[in-house]
Amino acid sequence: MFFTVIGIVSTKISEQSLPYYVVFLVVLLPIVVGIVAGIPAGFILKKERSQKSTVVLLVVTILIAAGIGLIFNHIVLPKPVLNFMLIGMAFSATFSNMIPEERVEKIMEYFNSILGIGMIIVILNLGAPLNYHLILGAGLFTAVYIIFRALGKIGGAYFGAKITHSPTTVRKYLGPILLPHSGVSLIFTGIAVSVLSGPVPECA
Repeated sequence: MFFTVIGIVSTKISEQSLPYYVVFLVVLLPIVVGIVAGIPAGFILKKERSQKSTVVLLVVTILIAAGIGLIFNHIVLPKPVLNFMLIGMAFSATFSNMIPEERVEKIMEYFNSILGIGMIIVILNLGAPLNYHLILGAGLFTAVYIIFRALGKIGGAYFGAKITHSPTTVRKYLGPILLPHSGVSLIFTGIAVSVLSGPVPECA
């Protein structure tokens, strides 16, 4: 999907006031920012601390990563184009790979309530402006998409569970559980929209 987004942006960017290098910065710079902010966070969070201290330090490091992104977005770059979801993914992947697994589990246990609220806000924000009449108006395309997505999810989950000798309950129910759109699919849709909304709003 990122390559599709880059292709659309690069073909349309000549109509905008943004230079070509911004196309690459849209994807690469947020990852770099997340990694740069995640490395000190890994060193800070590696040490065992109380639940309160851990949550405060994690929130502070997240805000620092977001702050760096805001500086690039509003001061360094000619227009706001950075995707903060990519910064967050790179940040969390970096620090979580620097500390022991047991410590990661503790941090996640401490942070889960805040993360849950954050995910609800993100998903509501992505879904609130959705016009369901447009989905229903797509007609055959929508029907084909829903049918083939359901077949892929159910069939793929069943096949995967069968070849890995998973329990019967996994074979029967994993596919239908995967059907709703949420989590990663909404996040990546949001990334695509935010990337396109600056340089190519009609495609977003």
